[in-house]
Amino acid sequence: MKRILLILVLLCTTIANSQERTFEKEVSKISKRIERITKQQKDSLKQKVIAIDKRLEKGEITKTTAETLKKEVASYHARKIEKLVGEQERLLQLLVQDKTNGKIASSEENYKEKKDDYYDDDNTFTIGNKTFRFNISEGDKDENERRKKRRWKRKNKYQRSTTTQFVFAMGINNALTNNNLSSLDNSNYQIGRSRFYELGWTWKTRFTKRPSQLYFKYGVSFLWNNLRLKDNQIHVKNGNTTDIQVFPNQLSESRLRHVQMNFPLHLEWDLSKNRRYSDGRVRDRTNNSFRLGIGGFVGFKLGTRQYLEYRDVNNVEVEEIQFDNFNMNTFNYGVSGYLGYEDVSLYVKYDLNPLFQNTEVRNISIGLRLDLD
Repeated sequence: MKRILLILVLLCTTIANSQERTFEKEVSKISKRIERITKQQKDSLKQKVIAIDKRLEKGEITKTTAETLKKEVASYHARKIEKLVGEQERLLQLLVQDKTNGKIASSEENYKEKKDDYYDDDNTFTIGNKTFRFNISEGDKDENERRKKRRWKRKNKYQRSTTTQFVFAMGINNALTNNNLSSLDNSNYQIGRSRFYELGWTWKTRFTKRPSQLYFKYGVSFLWNNLRLKDNQIHVKNGNTTDIQVFPNQLSESRLRHVQMNFPLHLEWDLSKNRRYSDGRVRDRTNNSFRLGIGGFVGFKLGTRQYLEYRDVNNVEVEEIQFDNFNMNTFNYGVSGYLGYEDVSLYVKYDLNPLFQNTEVRNISIGLRLDLD
């Protein structure tokens, strides 16, 4: 019996000592939070006063205004200290009451340590079976803003300096002779039915690290050029030259198609208005206003073929495909430009090298272009 009583006494003593140690631990937490609240508010006040003095030195505000602003920020942080410390004092009163009633307890759960030390053990408080967590940095908004700016500077310093677009263009094709625009009046090709299609991918990089309106645009595209002859004519290869001759049968189709791979290069002026945040950050916004692009392209032909459709002497419908380069220049280069609003532009391009060898015939195209982000 004495042994049992001795065990019970030791157990009660152990529990009492444990409760007292827990009480002291919780009091220590409250004390640390009060110290942290006071320090953060004073540091924040100090930073604001320094900022006000800098504005005064630059002449942005008068001395009277500076004194008024200092009094306002001092009053604000005094109220914050009073409010936040008051919350901790009320918790201390509850803690004393639970200690008196023998109900104090503390959770031994381990919380994941945060980099900013917001959720460490000092920021938890236990009453009875409930554990509370506090974020005492609430009053330190300036520090949060500074931290946000540091993250922006580190992660977004070069953000959106380069954007990408999918490009699709289509329109009409034709050919100029001797670089003379009036030669279109006597062109051998049908203007309405000679068409081109272009698919590509471009990258758009601004010239400066800071947001601007001037960009270098470059990429790769595949181009399908179609030229349809008038007056029942076809292309005929004669050695190193390519002639245009009348076909003996009535044609329903006479189309020369050449496919090429191009590498376009443009200097683009984009008038899109950049987005500005209240803290001074700026983010590029492209393809939201008028755009002008001037530049050119280089490339090479991937293949050429001529499609003929007609009825022979037996009135049999014939579809003929002739695979040949027809003395077309393999390498090609030229100038191009576009003017548009948002994603849609009027697009013009002109080959500077002749379409066929030993000629002065050059391809010209005009149409609509889509640059889709």
